[in-house]
Amino acid sequence: MDYASTQNNHTSIYKHTMKNSIECPAERAIYFLGGKWKIRILFTLFNNKKVRFNVLRKGLKTITQQMLSKQLKELETDGIVNRKVHKVVPPKVEYSLTEFGLSVIPILKSFSDWNRRNTRIISLKLNKNFEENRIR
Repeated sequence: MDYASTQNNHTSIYKHTMKNSIECPAERAIYFLGGKWKIRILFTLFNNKKVRFNVLRKGLKTITQQMLSKQLKELETDGIVNRKVHKVVPPKVEYSLTEFGLSVIPILKSFSDWNRRNTRIISLKLNKNFEENRIR
């Protein structure tokens, strides 16, 4: 068995295990949005429609190039973000939300509304119990 088939087999087993381990519908939905940066990336794309990599990076200020690239690849793989390469010199790459990606925006807005309605309680809890590693 060569390396590629070993990797494909391992990936299939991993995906099968993940599929079966996330049975809660809400948890399955959150799986796509996990991580410190994905929601910020989605709102940036929603507000700007099409965004180039460096514009995204500047807008997110403290994100590293490596982390932004990783998050965008995951979002693209999950069908949430579209990556369009324009064949010009130098290469131009634009990111935008897919239909599937746009469908999550109302849910994210409802989280924002919930946060606004509960700002006092949330702020008190965050100040008391904040753990940086919970958002990574």
